[in-house]
Amino acid sequence: MFEKRSLRVRIFLFFALIALAGSAIIVAALIVGWQRLGTVEAVSAFVVAGAIACFALIGLTAWVWLLFDENVAKPVQTLAAALRVRAHTDVEHAIDAEPARYLGDLGPACDAVTANLVDTRTELAEAVARETARIADEKTRLEAVLRDVPVGVLLCTPDHRIALCNSQAVTLLREVGEVGLDRPLFNLLREGPILHARARLLRAGVNAPAASVLCSTQNGARVLQGAMRLLGSGKAEAAGYVLTLRDTTEDIAAHAARERLLHEVFERTRRPAANISATLDALATAPELAAPARAELEDALTGEAQALARAVTELGTTADATAGAWWPMTDVAAGDLVDSLEARLASDGISLTARVAPLLLRCDGFALVLVLEAAVRAVVEITGAALDLTIDKDGNGAVIDLIWHGQPLPVVRLDGLLSGPLAGGYGEQTGRDALDSHGTDIWPGHSADGRQRLRLPLQSARAETASHPAALRPALWDFDLLVRPPGPLENRLLSSLTYVVFDTETTGLEPENGDEIVQIAALRIVNGQLQEGEAFESLVHPGRPIPPTSTEIHGIDDAMVATAPGISEAGHRFHGFCEGAVLVAHNAPFDMSFLRRHEAGIGLRFENPVLDTVLLSATLFGQSDVHTLDALTERLGVEIPAAARHTALGDARATAAAFLKMLPMLEETGITTLSNAFEESRKHKRLLTTVE
Repeated sequence: MFEKRSLRVRIFLFFALIALAGSAIIVAALIVGWQRLGTVEAVSAFVVAGAIACFALIGLTAWVWLLFDENVAKPVQTLAAALRVRAHTDVEHAIDAEPARYLGDLGPACDAVTANLVDTRTELAEAVARETARIADEKTRLEAVLRDVPVGVLLCTPDHRIALCNSQAVTLLREVGEVGLDRPLFNLLREGPILHARARLLRAGVNAPAASVLCSTQNGARVLQGAMRLLGSGKAEAAGYVLTLRDTTEDIAAHAARERLLHEVFERTRRPAANISATLDALATAPELAAPARAELEDALTGEAQALARAVTELGTTADATAGAWWPMTDVAAGDLVDSLEARLASDGISLTARVAPLLLRCDGFALVLVLEAAVRAVVEITGAALDLTIDKDGNGAVIDLIWHGQPLPVVRLDGLLSGPLAGGYGEQTGRDALDSHGTDIWPGHSADGRQRLRLPLQSARAETASHPAALRPALWDFDLLVRPPGPLENRLLSSLTYVVFDTETTGLEPENGDEIVQIAALRIVNGQLQEGEAFESLVHPGRPIPPTSTEIHGIDDAMVATAPGISEAGHRFHGFCEGAVLVAHNAPFDMSFLRRHEAGIGLRFENPVLDTVLLSATLFGQSDVHTLDALTERLGVEIPAAARHTALGDARATAAAFLKMLPMLEETGITTLSNAFEESRKHKRLLTTVE
């Protein structure tokens, strides 16, 4: 019990014990003296003498204690905190020895230890730099592989939380909810198919082949198909699993559309064809039919033929619109398509003069290369002319032109080469099939300067520099999540928890008097790592004017929040971002009071555990120190750019950096679990009324 007290408290108790023990000795000595004197009249004199002696001793002891506390205990505590900071963070500046000026050589010795620690740390950093570079290279390669895998990949823990997700998975699922490390999988996908597939694998063991999965997103907007495989070589029940998914929503819709089209073809052509057949039979079997009756039958025949022609035309248009939905398409750089074509032609000495716009073409690049190669070879064989190839943007698509001087390529020859099978493993698929799959064709014509031309348009293309959803987020992973021990949140190690560090900017400091939030920002920390790819930031319409004095602090005025969501919408989104995490803030009761006032409007309660960096700072550095955010970050060597101070995201980032530096220091002092942190924080709650 005594050992858990701080150094200053223990020293105070030590001097208090001296004062009490000394007073007791004085009183006892006076009582013995009075008894030996045996004079009743002397009692008052002994009492006065005892009181004076006791008060003098207590006063002297208190004075010595104050001197000792100010010049010994407090400097020792300050030095210990400074050493702890330098032991667990990258702070390198010298220790201020002025507070320890009465401690002899202790201050300079601590500074020397710090300098030696810095040198040792530098040497160690250099020693591991090569290994770090190698690991960084492997990480980069893994990220590239995960980024380019054409399916969504999710690595999940045994309790169905995400330990890895690639950019394709983020693209597939981000419209459903927050996608990130240590987030529940079943917030995104319906759990039934996932649990059934895992149950099949558990019965078969970790070495079982992958189990197929067909599931949908929680909102039912997408149908996903893929496979699941267990991870690890230990007990299957404790194994995580990898889930690969691809979106089959469009495939199913395309298949259903083609089935409907096929049904419509039969429905719309069967009756006209039957009527035409019956009319022809009537005309053939009744040669003596009168002229008016024959004319009526011929008119009916003409009408049915026209109806059949219209049906065929309309159905053909519908078929063209749905063509290619089943064909595998990817984004192909126009320059890469030309390079591949030139490489295939180079073996026969055929060259092209190419002019290509920087475009990404949505197509089967190899199939188009084979079609263009056949066309170029046919033109060269017939005309011997040199060809130009251009690829230009055309609306939402692109157009590919082959241009040359000389005679045109005969249509019969063009149809013949398109009717032949494609090479390169396409089986019986022809060039015509490849064009149909792209919903396009290739036809002859003339260019603007009168030269011969073959034109092949494509329906979909975009600028090569344009952003693409799959490239918005890098792959995220933390394999330590797979081996995180289970257990109640309050009993888990602080370093293994998931945190959301947040901050708010407001119209003022009095929520009970109508002040409101104007901005919320937050960052996630998973397993001691700040997740740079996951951040929350939103302006909030406060429903009242923002005072100019508040705008001077955070820079947010009424015009900036005019179109911002209200607290009900922004708070609902923020609640989803925080799900399952421990909340962290500097002077957290202030920020939480604004949120909890609106829980009814948001429709959700903020029941997350909350840690306060003010109280954690007091736990590490003592109550007598300054615990403002500026003081804390300066103490821990965290720099806050002036432009970021008093912005929600800037302050949240500074708080997160300080919190990460405090985590190892807390664990070193024996505060290892969430319950430990709460227990120690409660001892310093009085600070929250004075810290900004």
